[in-house]
Amino acid sequence: MTRTLKTMGLVSALMMATAVPALAQDDPVAAAKANIEAYSGIPEFTPPGEPFDARACMEGKSILTVPASSAIPFIKTIADAKDALAEELGFEHSQWENQGNPTQWIQGMDYAANNGFDVVSLLAGADPRFFEPQVKTAQAAGVKVVTSHLTGLEIPAPAGVDANTAIDYKQAGKLMADWTIAQTGAKVNALIIVSNEALSTDSLTDGLTEAFAKCPDCTYEIVNVPIVDWATRIQPTVQGKLQANPDINYVIPIYDSMSTFVTPAVAISGKRDSVKVATFNGTPFVLDLIRDGVVEMDIGENLDWIAHAMLDAEMRLICGLDPVTDSKVPLRVFTAGNIAEVGNPAEASKGYGDAYVAGYRDLWKVTE
Repeated sequence: MTRTLKTMGLVSALMMATAVPALAQDDPVAAAKANIEAYSGIPEFTPPGEPFDARACMEGKSILTVPASSAIPFIKTIADAKDALAEELGFEHSQWENQGNPTQWIQGMDYAANNGFDVVSLLAGADPRFFEPQVKTAQAAGVKVVTSHLTGLEIPAPAGVDANTAIDYKQAGKLMADWTIAQTGAKVNALIIVSNEALSTDSLTDGLTEAFAKCPDCTYEIVNVPIVDWATRIQPTVQGKLQANPDINYVIPIYDSMSTFVTPAVAISGKRDSVKVATFNGTPFVLDLIRDGVVEMDIGENLDWIAHAMLDAEMRLICGLDPVTDSKVPLRVFTAGNIAEVGNPAEASKGYGDAYVAGYRDLWKVTE
């Protein structure tokens, strides 16, 4: 079957929609279920590198984290956890608070360059392609510029940065698609909400489309809503799409903090029984929505584990060790069947075991 593309009229210039019938594969439901099962248990800890004395080499050092947006709970939780870890290890870690505007990211870069930071960490969407001159200025001032939780494993680091620590976003995309395939008996009609300015979106979308390409009776539509427009554009967009296409049975917001605006749209449309929500990130408030029956599935990342992994990679760079490109942060599928493991209310570090806590402290030679 040949893939087709339909241009959707009446869509804002900020939104791009595609409707794509997927290609065939033998028994897509069985394949989807097998992939889901492989990511449903407690993950193991895999060291990203060799041990080093973190406290000794980080004494007197400093890191500034510039999040994609401090207003997104997922990202803010990671940045706060980095604060706590840096305090434990005895060095300075600061956050450049912002609302997702590239001008604010540039201000953070300038602040790092002018205040003697050793590393500026662009976290989860703050994209250096928007401010290449400021990257060069910071580097000229002796600041190493790193990107973290920005790209998938298969995507090269943005040109000009000193290091990039990636996540397996493509697998997360496959898992979102596979969940809907398994739940519908390979009869998916999905609305997928993305934010194209985030590099991670490329990998997530590739994973989704590759999985749906193996399902001959699955269709989907992709709609782009920029991060800065989530609060104003997602809810009316989803409501409009549900009204225009009554056969939609899943909404897939690829970043689970979007669920704040997706779930009210589903409820107002009177579709809670027929339209389910599957998403990715493992933000605690969204995991609680699974318990409440509002979200059906969330592919979780332990946000505390991410903070450990990102800080580990940044410290290794400062300490002159080999850079970490694969963060080794695992994924886990959360549903009503295992949501009790994350606590009530959900906690950012529950549901993944605790092997990583001791694992990182062994790597950092922390004995107290």
